[in-house]
Amino acid sequence: MSVQEGSWGDLLSGTNLAPSIALSGGVALHAINIYIATTVLPSVVKDIGGLELYAWNTTLFVAASILGSALTAKLLAAAGSRGAYAAAAAFFIAGSLACAAAPSMPAMLFGRALQGLGGGFLFALCYAMIYAVFDERLWPRAMALISGMWGVATLLGPAIGGVFAQMDAWRAAFGTLVPVTLLYAALVWLVLPTRGREGAAAAGKLPVAQLLLLTVAVLAVSAGSVSPDPRWNAAGVALAIVLMLLLARKESTSQTRLLPKNALRRGSPLLALYATIGLLVVGMTSETFVPYFLQTLHAQTPLLSGYLAALMAAGWTVAEIWSSGWKDGGIRRAIVSGPALVLAGMVMLAFSAPLHAQGDWPVLGFICLGLTLVGFGIGLGWPHLLTRILQVGPSDDRDAAATSITTVQLFATALGSALAGMIANLGGLNAPGGIEGTSSAWWLFAVLAVAPLLAIFSAARVAVSLAPR
Repeated sequence: MSVQEGSWGDLLSGTNLAPSIALSGGVALHAINIYIATTVLPSVVKDIGGLELYAWNTTLFVAASILGSALTAKLLAAAGSRGAYAAAAAFFIAGSLACAAAPSMPAMLFGRALQGLGGGFLFALCYAMIYAVFDERLWPRAMALISGMWGVATLLGPAIGGVFAQMDAWRAAFGTLVPVTLLYAALVWLVLPTRGREGAAAAGKLPVAQLLLLTVAVLAVSAGSVSPDPRWNAAGVALAIVLMLLLARKESTSQTRLLPKNALRRGSPLLALYATIGLLVVGMTSETFVPYFLQTLHAQTPLLSGYLAALMAAGWTVAEIWSSGWKDGGIRRAIVSGPALVLAGMVMLAFSAPLHAQGDWPVLGFICLGLTLVGFGIGLGWPHLLTRILQVGPSDDRDAAATSITTVQLFATALGSALAGMIANLGGLNAPGGIEGTSSAWWLFAVLAVAPLLAIFSAARVAVSLAPR
């Protein structure tokens, strides 16, 4: 199964350089926006209210991103790569302007949904174009480069958001995304081919039923999380489970699918891969509330809390770049050990983040280590998990395999964010709120730690499938 891998020099030189910049830039823009929003959100809540809807900023953003991801193959077929990127940029700009002008939290959520749709297009387009633009030997490096843009985002996103938040000008933080997006759209138009190497696939029908089931499942958990009554929370989770089971059944019988054929069949190699990446991402969604905890419990400024929260992405990036060139046994070890590191990081956060330390750096040091471990554990096997999805996906269904990467990742992010909001609100984030309410931090990290624990077992199955026979 092994393919001789190209080097970083092959990817970042000659005719590959310009496409590498264009594709990685889309993920960088998407990720920077996420860190800007995460960093300024405590300031947004102070200005326009809506603490009970805090997690909805991520949930709606990602739910809309799922729709954008699912529509990407059809958009590519209809408009080509340049037209698809232009449409993505238009939605992203409209959402950024709506966020910048939002007078209330519902208006902010509308803008975040528009941003999410554009961001979903950008995110999925970058992955979908990898196999169309680069040789297969460059896929692991290209995956690592594109995912590594989250590291760039950890430098720029918290800085932009933190500076504007400390100036009480959070609206300008969203406004800065408009000219940047326009410049990026112009770059893509100049350097990417009109279509991929093999041309765009014929546009097919959309899996409307599956998209509806997936979106409602996420929103059911989010809607339940707003109520302080645990019964409504439990009802939301139960409904989401039923809808996900119906989604799996629909995928197995429908001719129009969201994922590659037989991807959710028991014993499918794709199922173990999707389970691993999904569970790892669910654990990482605890990051949504990290800036709020750091500012409330640990007396950190918006700028510093944004950077500390971004340590997850920084660890992810370092691990991806480090492991992207590994082969054979190294790949198996990376995939298996990653979830264990994430679990260790979540346990550290569960015992350190809830402490009312007010700037005590030994406690902050444990928080920083926990955040870094979570990201590092995810990134360690990430490029190999994603490359494996493209390799084992049906050859006649490769568009679906490519876009399924972002669909699964975004669904896990949306579901994890909804669960995080539910756990935080049940723990008292909104009522009683304040210092007392942030005791929800323990429950947040402890409950979500179950996800990487389960990922240890699914990752072991992936590693077994990679063993020489």
